[in-house]
Amino acid sequence: MGTAIVWLRNILRIHDNPLLDWACASDEIDSVIPLVVLDPARGIEEEGGLSPNRMRFLYDSIVDLGDRLESEYSAGLMVLYGKPKKAIPLIAEELGPGAWLLCDYRPEPESRHEVSDIQASLSAMGVQSKVFPSVGTILDVEDVIGSEGYRNPKSSSDIGNIMRRSLGEGPDGYLVPKPLEPPEHVKFDKGTFDSLRSSESISGMVVTKGDIAERAAELGVGELYFGGGESEALERLRRKVSERPEFVNEFSKPSTMSTNEMGSPMEPSTTGLSPYISTGCLSVRTVWDECAAANLSSDHTKPPQSLIGQLMFREMFYLLSRSVENWDNDVGNSNCMPIEWGELDEELVSAWEAGMTGFPYIDAMMRQLESTGWMHHLGRHAVSCFLTRGQLWQNWKHGRDVFERKLLDSDWALNNGNWLWLAGVAPFSMPYFRVYNPCPDSKSSLNAETEEASFVRHWVPELASYPSRYIFEPHLAPIEVQEASGCVIGRDYPNPIVDRKESRRVNLALFKESVGRIS
Repeated sequence: MGTAIVWLRNILRIHDNPLLDWACASDEIDSVIPLVVLDPARGIEEEGGLSPNRMRFLYDSIVDLGDRLESEYSAGLMVLYGKPKKAIPLIAEELGPGAWLLCDYRPEPESRHEVSDIQASLSAMGVQSKVFPSVGTILDVEDVIGSEGYRNPKSSSDIGNIMRRSLGEGPDGYLVPKPLEPPEHVKFDKGTFDSLRSSESISGMVVTKGDIAERAAELGVGELYFGGGESEALERLRRKVSERPEFVNEFSKPSTMSTNEMGSPMEPSTTGLSPYISTGCLSVRTVWDECAAANLSSDHTKPPQSLIGQLMFREMFYLLSRSVENWDNDVGNSNCMPIEWGELDEELVSAWEAGMTGFPYIDAMMRQLESTGWMHHLGRHAVSCFLTRGQLWQNWKHGRDVFERKLLDSDWALNNGNWLWLAGVAPFSMPYFRVYNPCPDSKSSLNAETEEASFVRHWVPELASYPSRYIFEPHLAPIEVQEASGCVIGRDYPNPIVDRKESRRVNLALFKESVGRIS
């Protein structure tokens, strides 16, 4: 019998938690230490690291998890600040032989190597370890990519075939395992927990709930529209999915509005669940189960447009992130054409990031990202295309890094996959010559609301009084209209930083030239 360190790397929840479920059922475990490690190497509380919004979301999620453990199980959550390679062996040394380490699988190379090194250190101490697959995904990533006949998926049908082989299929769809219920009890020994927190080797790394409150206040952000934590995740799931089967059954992602719900510039026209899934506050199996329940015995949209289809694409990118070497790079990456992007233009990239390009739709999206940490997928399509092959001809990794810092739902596998896709360089990309118009009209595939243009008016208040006919290209408005609207372009709001039509023409020629050299 021993104590299990339940290292919650990316599973900030109690429901569908295989680590807690296994520990509570195992005869080899008599108590657990739920643990979160805030690693400065991951950009946590580091200058140039995660944005204040992302940090606040993470803090909210940790506090919520701690509160749930305390109120529902009379258990504590240990939070440490430091490198896991140092912190976890110190905990194991305090607990002694017979202890266990349980953690969730992550596909990125740094995470896999980190766990391997920690396991080696613990093994020398007589401490056993167990890494749980399929915690943040539906598929067992390592099992699938190691299976006979595996090929990198490039489409919805490819990932569908992989899921069929891996999970099986019944009359109602793929046989995705049901999410686990929250444990009936958590084996928790307060004496062991308190002794460990106060030990000389650990105490200097301990972060209390009060510390988190102070650090959150220092971030200088108010209450987030997307509040972090499992409690908020389950509430949003209920409100947006479970109680709206007709929404689920009619959902078609390409048809959703990029400018959010009508009359509510903060609320997504999609589910808004992605931040909770990416941080492990919400189980992807739970979301799948709720969507499948809505689809049961009802007419509904099919993959790839359906919500189920979107979860399948998520699985696809997770597999690729593990099976494609240098997934996060444009060199040595079999899923990235070697396009000769322009030299980094800091002025252009800074204007793009700040929402000061002179293209109001692009600027509204980037300002929404800065303010809330979220952006509709079509908005992401538009700003990504604009930065890369569309208008600015900048390397996709510059935009990827901005999204990594700011998006609440940023995820290593998905963020890189989406940027590869939208830069036009991946096998699964749309044709490179399909460039989004950054000045959408009512017929645009970006699905922007243009009649009232309330989204742009909200996020680009300089243009709040502009007539809708000019608001997406305000530099074309007659000077008397600009003056009457209280915003003269070039003085109160920037002129376009590029000629969108000319830059598109030049960039497509450059892309075609690069493709020609490759072939």
